[in-house]
Amino acid sequence: MSVDTSRRIVLLRHAKADWNQESDHERPLADRGRADAPVAGRRLAETGIGFDLALCSTAVRTRETWKLAVHELPERPRTVYEERLYEASLGELIALLSETPDEVGDLLVIGHNPGMHALADALAGESEGDVLPRMNRSGFPTSAFAVLTFSGDWKSLEHGAAKLVDFWTPHA
Repeated sequence: MSVDTSRRIVLLRHAKADWNQESDHERPLADRGRADAPVAGRRLAETGIGFDLALCSTAVRTRETWKLAVHELPERPRTVYEERLYEASLGELIALLSETPDEVGDLLVIGHNPGMHALADALAGESEGDVLPRMNRSGFPTSAFAVLTFSGDWKSLEHGAAKLVDFWTPHA
């Protein structure tokens, strides 16, 4: 792919998790999360994006979200379970995206807040219509996702380099 290649990043926050665990990393999905994750998967399928790669946090709630959502997609992308997504700072998330192989055009990231919201907000130098204000008003709830586009290679991804083109939440 050339450096002028148009790329898409979809940032999906895990579905609603249960709080009854001693370890935050091991928290499973709550009943609402198990209901919302497939809905998010169907909405991802409706975007028509054919993901080349999915990066998923190793936390139980993100893995369960992905397991329920991916069954709704027409094709399962290659999936990498990435421990660095758990509790990642904004800088760490941008650094992780910069490691994406050049042959990846469309990337899905399944992670956590506040990272998913901060990353979408930081990358969005512009947005379509009211998408950015809607995302910022909502606070990026569980099962929500943002779709961003940018041109260039992954190493060039930086603050303001993308356009926020869609934001979806299951309980609008």
